[in-house]
Amino acid sequence: MARRILLVDDEVAVLLTMKAVLEISGFEVDTAASAREGKLMLHKNDYQMIITDMRMENDEAGREVIEAARSAANHPAVALLTAFPVADEDWQEMGADKLLVKPVHTRILIEQIENLMSAHEAKLAKMNGSKVNSRKKKPTAKAPKKTAVRPRAKKAAAKKPAKKPAKAATKKRVASRSR
Repeated sequence: MARRILLVDDEVAVLLTMKAVLEISGFEVDTAASAREGKLMLHKNDYQMIITDMRMENDEAGREVIEAARSAANHPAVALLTAFPVADEDWQEMGADKLLVKPVHTRILIEQIENLMSAHEAKLAKMNGSKVNSRKKKPTAKAPKKTAVRPRAKKAAAKKPAKKPAKAATKKRVASRSR
């Protein structure tokens, strides 16, 4: 199943930057530049997660997107994105599963989203009485491990440096020094 996210924010720079970061991390991302547009997209598509800014066209815009997400048939995870401090009770009462505070470091953002999606999938599975594979965290900036295995003879040969044929002039110099 594709990990599809709807990102709702009225700041175009935030939308484009976060969309690029999320897509590089393997998510399929749709964007909406207003609460109104976000709610329309929620009704047309199924998303595993909604990330919405709190304050857009008005102070209640984020709450409206969260309410629309909570009434969606597939019950997506919801994260509230804000640059303004919000009391824990307030964002949880709004129905958000997670609070993301701008600015946020890319690695931390991806980890929080991965963790929220995994926890939300487990919660949905428990509610539905079925198992959902939880996603494993991807290593963030590590080089891929090599898995090719060479036979022993090739390994030993690969460790020894190749011998170069000695030149005639070099042999003469060595012989003259040893006298």
